Amino acid sequence: MTTLASGTDTLTRDALTVLQPGFTGTTAPDWLLRRLGEGLASVGLFGRNIASPGQLAALTAQLRAERDDVLVAIDEEGGDVTRLEVRSGSSFPGNHALGAVDDVELTHRVAHELGRRLASCGVNLNWAPSADVNSDPRNPVIGVRSFGADTELAARHTAGYVTGLQSAGVAACTKHFPGHGDTAVDSHHALPRIDVCADVLADRELTPFRAAIAAGTRAVMSAHILVPALDPDRPATLSRRILTGLLRGELGYDGLIVTDGMEMRAIAGTYGIEHGSVLAVAAGADAICVGGGLADDATVLRLRDALVAAVRTGDLPEERLADAADRVRALARWASTAGRTPAETTGSEVGLHAARRALTVTAAPGTGSPESFEPLTEPPYVAALTPVANIAVGDETPWGVAAELFHLLPGTVTGTFSAAEDCEEGEAGEEAGRAALQAAGPRRIVAVVRDEHRHPWMASALDTLLAARPDTIVVEMGVPQATPRGALHIATHGAARVCGRAAAEVIAGL
Repeated sequence: MTTLASGTDTLTRDALTVLQPGFTGTTAPDWLLRRLGEGLASVGLFGRNIASPGQLAALTAQLRAERDDVLVAIDEEGGDVTRLEVRSGSSFPGNHALGAVDDVELTHRVAHELGRRLASCGVNLNWAPSADVNSDPRNPVIGVRSFGADTELAARHTAGYVTGLQSAGVAACTKHFPGHGDTAVDSHHALPRIDVCADVLADRELTPFRAAIAAGTRAVMSAHILVPALDPDRPATLSRRILTGLLRGELGYDGLIVTDGMEMRAIAGTYGIEHGSVLAVAAGADAICVGGGLADDATVLRLRDALVAAVRTGDLPEERLADAADRVRALARWASTAGRTPAETTGSEVGLHAARRALTVTAAPGTGSPESFEPLTEPPYVAALTPVANIAVGDETPWGVAAELFHLLPGTVTGTFSAAEDCEEGEAGEEAGRAALQAAGPRRIVAVVRDEHRHPWMASALDTLLAARPDTIVVEMGVPQATPRGALHIATHGAARVCGRAAAEVIAGL
């Protein structure tokens, strides 16, 4: 392979410095260590890189042996999006649960404890929190990752999360600027578009980002979304009007600007990651996140060489690339000192405490109050009505209440039911409901759903279950937009492990 740069000159080092690549495996590959020696300053971690806290600490120590101020980033939101506990489910509820409680001090404590655990493993940059206002209930990718649909609520909890995380020595990266909440398209698959006027954007989408900036967020992540009121031609990640004009100029933000994953189809499918990366840096981005799906040396070299070539052809001003690299190094310096003093623990149970407070429990009409519900004493049948997971959440992480109910009511049995691809939505739901009834037999049924309002087949399956078994308990682990129903309806506001534990406690009467 012919490359444009030797790996030793200033221009090449700057091009490497602005990249945030991922990799495969639970130890650092040789190519990654070599690039760290040549100027690479950041590494992104995903669930595939983590087996245990001890292994993660050893991995970050391996990286720091090559470069002591390396930025080690992770996508650890807590709740549905977890990398630390990708195979077990998170010990922390997500943003929507924290918004449901609406106790900013609790949000601060949860973020601090999450940050403390990250810092103890050597991670010093977290691609969180999501500051998106979930104004479109059809949103397929944000949902419970948002604090809620209320702008002021999202703003105050975004600020609380930022200060909590950074008080533990971990840099916050507030996302997805200028706001991904009012979309019905997942930018992992296509380019979403937000068609609202500039005044609505300023009052709604931008308010949580103003709060994050005022709270001192060290990084902001751009969104791969088209916002014609701000720039009719280019998505935010590639828009100088949005990143430099709005974020830097109007909002006065002076920290690191990180792109969302450049391999996402919204960018890669339209511009390609090389051209897209050049446009992003030219627009004002300082760090190019790539590695969720592309995690190898060849990708790093392609992006490095594309940036170098763009400078040499005049498509990317050399001073813009140098400025971006300087901002990455500045954050690396902050992070390398901020995390040296161990943060004080706020309590290992703070996540479960928050999940319990986030529950909304509703009794069926005519059955009295939730307090009159008679807890289960026999192991039930848990019917998990399961949608297709979005890429941000992934399908590796278990969710639901079955495992937690099994601990409290040994003998609990579970089954997973989804919409058949060759059926109409209603027919698929009826089929799933009938299958769940047959599998349950005489056992009491606990039906677990996730965003019932977005999945007609799921609503139809519940119709079938409740018509035959009106004593069914319903647990909603997504955004609770649908009308509560069932003998008891429990909204957890998220699908983290602790959310399942909190719901299971109610069902078992603990």
